[in-house]
Amino acid sequence: MEYWNTYETKIGTLRIVEKENRISRIETVKTNIEYPKGKKVETKLIKKAYEQILEYLEGKRKEFTLPLLIKGTTFQEKVWNELLKIPYGETRTYGEIAKQIGNEKASRAVGGANHNNPIMIVVPCHRVIGSNKKIVGYAGGLEVKEILLKLEQHY
Repeated sequence: MEYWNTYETKIGTLRIVEKENRISRIETVKTNIEYPKGKKVETKLIKKAYEQILEYLEGKRKEFTLPLLIKGTTFQEKVWNELLKIPYGETRTYGEIAKQIGNEKASRAVGGANHNNPIMIVVPCHRVIGSNKKIVGYAGGLEVKEILLKLEQHY
């Protein structure tokens, strides 16, 4: 069974989903529509995730302590696990991530995996930038990516 809830934040409405007692999805949503699976309820874990995200957005948290359920293709999971290694306040390029996972020619595929990251903010795909050091591509919108990167540089 999946459980989910939505919350208003300074970066928009976030939906947080729990499955198998782990966070499986954090995403921006345009409207407070029903999630097609599961039940809308604020579990202890969903509330904890929301509180940690609020602390992060207020500059009071640099690391998350949440159990995660990261499911994708083998390649996607490799990329997402590599993203978890990027320290707060630092960035990597798509090419650097590709090299770190042992496939230096896969920078475009890294971009695709980033775009499909199901657990935004906690799995910090916002910390991946273009080779020219510009802010490019973000499923939550470039303005949100810019807010998150500026937040991390400020604190």
